[in-house]
Amino acid sequence: MSPLGRELTRGTLILIKQRSNAVLYAQTIGQERTMLPFTLEQFLSVFAAYNTAIWPAQIIAYALGAIAVAAVLWKGRASDRVVSAVLGLMWLSTGIFYHGVFFSSVNKAAFAFGVLFVIEGVALLYTGVVRGRLRFAMSFGLRAVIGAGFILYASLIYPMIGIAAGHSWPTLPMFGVAPCPVTIFTFGLLLMTTDRFSYWLLVIPFIWSIIGGSAAIFLDVRQDWLLLISGFIAVPIVVVGNRHAPAVLAETRLTPSTELSP
Repeated sequence: MSPLGRELTRGTLILIKQRSNAVLYAQTIGQERTMLPFTLEQFLSVFAAYNTAIWPAQIIAYALGAIAVAAVLWKGRASDRVVSAVLGLMWLSTGIFYHGVFFSSVNKAAFAFGVLFVIEGVALLYTGVVRGRLRFAMSFGLRAVIGAGFILYASLIYPMIGIAAGHSWPTLPMFGVAPCPVTIFTFGLLLMTTDRFSYWLLVIPFIWSIIGGSAAIFLDVRQDWLLLISGFIAVPIVVVGNRHAPAVLAETRLTPSTELSP
């Protein structure tokens, strides 16, 4: 090989090595920046596959959410059980399908998250539907106002922020089928409770508010930022409210019933 050919070959090898180092450096920086086992692109690609696969479950989720809110506003004999059933189904389906089937493809911890969501779904169904120990009603106190704000945020404001941040269909996390809006919606409805209930129902939503909210900060998923503080807002209000359950019952003009002590 001529000296010129050797120099060209050497230059090419140097460029390839520099490019490889640059790619490796970018990957390392990306991992350090997110501190997560997946990137934003992978996260959004999971939602794209998930939303496409479960369509039109998103519309059904909005319909169920509207039914739950209507059951809180217009009381009937089965209203409380209807609200509990909607919440339980949202947690169960999100745990099984989103975490277990789709999110686990980029994050193996999703299997554990799925188990937690299934446990919460079963607990809500057992407590609220089987035993009838969750009572919901609309009042005009600060607790109910915050609860209504969470419900409005999860169902309407959440997707609007996502669209404004550049997340379009099908990568957009949707109400009722994505873990973060489901958690915020749950906090909103639990703030509408008028009777005491087991604090265990708050544990998994609170845990996910920290896990999901922290990930949202690292990934810059802005519609999930409220999730990080939602648990710190809702849980103390519910705990304090449980200690004054008779007053809440009087405010909403409900007949007092047997209470489940935390």
